[in-house]
Amino acid sequence: MADSKPLLSLDGDPVAAESWLQDVFGVVVDEVIRKGTSTSEKVCEWKEPEELKQLLDLELRSEGESQAQILARCRAVIRYSVKTCHPRFFNQLFSGLDPHALAGRIVTESLNTSQYTYEIAPVFVLMEEEVLKKLRALVGWNSGDGVFCPGGSISNMYALNLARYQRYPDCKQRGLRALPPLVLFTSKECHYSIKKGAAFLGLGTDSVRVVQADERGKMIPEDLERQISLAEAEGAVPFLVSATSGTTVLGAFDPLEAIADVCQRHGLWLHVDAAWGGSVLLSQTHRHLLDGIQRADSVAWNPHKLLSVGLQCSALLLRDTSNLLKRCHGSQASYLFQQDKFYDVTLDTGDKVVQCGRRVDCLKLWLMWKAQGGQGLERRVDQAFALARYLVEELKKREGFELVMEPEFVNVCFWFVPPSLRGKKGSPDYNERLAKVAPILKERMVKKGSMMIGYQPHGTRGNFFRMVVANPALTQVDMDFLLNELEWLGQDL
Repeated sequence: MADSKPLLSLDGDPVAAESWLQDVFGVVVDEVIRKGTSTSEKVCEWKEPEELKQLLDLELRSEGESQAQILARCRAVIRYSVKTCHPRFFNQLFSGLDPHALAGRIVTESLNTSQYTYEIAPVFVLMEEEVLKKLRALVGWNSGDGVFCPGGSISNMYALNLARYQRYPDCKQRGLRALPPLVLFTSKECHYSIKKGAAFLGLGTDSVRVVQADERGKMIPEDLERQISLAEAEGAVPFLVSATSGTTVLGAFDPLEAIADVCQRHGLWLHVDAAWGGSVLLSQTHRHLLDGIQRADSVAWNPHKLLSVGLQCSALLLRDTSNLLKRCHGSQASYLFQQDKFYDVTLDTGDKVVQCGRRVDCLKLWLMWKAQGGQGLERRVDQAFALARYLVEELKKREGFELVMEPEFVNVCFWFVPPSLRGKKGSPDYNERLAKVAPILKERMVKKGSMMIGYQPHGTRGNFFRMVVANPALTQVDMDFLLNELEWLGQDL
């Protein structure tokens, strides 16, 4: 017998559900979009883990709560989350809020469909191909293939798998026993996903040969050539080179033309990890940084980074026109990819990928591009470069700031030298003491809520700040604020 007590759930009551969602959207507009992008508000409301657990009341219970309580929980979630759309969130390679891209995310989340067949995602199957076609054209290809992946790391992993399959297609059926000892090559400045991908695919991290980089973080083609010859002499079989366009820390661009020459001589797959730097292709002024990318076999590109499309929007682009993605990953599941459907079954793209369910990641980029146009996105990229240059010039004018190197991208790496260390660069403990400064200032800025900047050591260099200029809402005022705030936070050190 049904319980006569009314349920707290909104199941079966569309009017109440709509009313409650309107309230939620109101909270999001107020707390995330309005306050979360205002410089008068904090980047984060820092709490220690145990206190935060209590404030959020994370325990899941058998009884439901009222809609008023749930709405209050939504506010709490937002309040204690980091506002990555805030103009002074400089911590990651993604930031900012594009309203058209956000609209696309809201629509796709609401429609809640999967990108695997035309029958349930007709709009998005066609849209994804059009967006990928545009990205490929910017790379320099008039044909090819591609897919949106759940992050740049997975895009890089796909490239390794595709290159291996193209060379040894038997590995799909026979596994690792069908393979000789394979090796791949990448710079010491590469993203960590290359080694993770090698481990995940069963190649092992020892299969990743690390090529030396120059003082600016760029792969040295001569060392790549040497490493390939050395691997062959050891009896290993080279199959792929992964170059980087926009390294994570220094923002370096590998010399793609020279690397492509090496790959061509040795018959190796060239993958370019342009997850960070790919959006520079939109800029006529700066796209020379990726000269030679058209010679790659595959490219990873994350528009959710420099273009502020919103997480996640990560494309893997292929020059291949032989349906390699589907041949490598397809399993022809008869309950999903029936061949006797009433429409063109080549539109069912789900067998191209390792996933089954796959979220729609093309609409947010498509809507933003429709609204901004290629010219608007080009201005966004050029503005980021211009602000990075402004920051560098202002930094040079101030005592206590030292550049790690002149940037060629929008990663500005520098030390803040506090008053107690100025003029003492030659002292024996200088580097050790300087390396402790960034972690202290990071703690102070986060607990104050004023801004967030990432820091890291690099090679023999002690901790330094990596400022990322990516948010399209940034102005010179924000650059000045950053320098002023570091001076204020470190005045007693």
